[in-house]
Amino acid sequence: MANVVKKHSISSELAQKMVDEAVAKAGEIGVSENVAILDDGGNLKAFSRMDGAPLLSIEIAQNKAYTALFGISTQDFFNFIQSDPSLWPASPRLRVWRRTEEGSPLRWTEKLSGRSG
Repeated sequence: MANVVKKHSISSELAQKMVDEAVAKAGEIGVSENVAILDDGGNLKAFSRMDGAPLLSIEIAQNKAYTALFGISTQDFFNFIQSDPSLWPASPRLRVWRRTEEGSPLRWTEKLSGRSG
């Protein structure tokens, strides 16, 4: 039996393509955003801070992306924790977890879908 597990992770090229698509979409709708793409381990893979995007939202964008690793929106994650009092003591320990109403996991297929906030 092998002691090594093979796993797939996002490539730098794909992560940058996702950032580029998100920045283009933000430009189309006239907003300045920080866009963060993480690998499956929660490590920053690609990032862009658009001109005019708030400095404080750099960390927020990365934290929202981390929360999205759970595969559900940040609002659904918050509701899940809120529904089970036994999880409340652990929530402050999730340093990078963020409750935001619009944070959603992004999926890459033929084009960018989803919303990062």
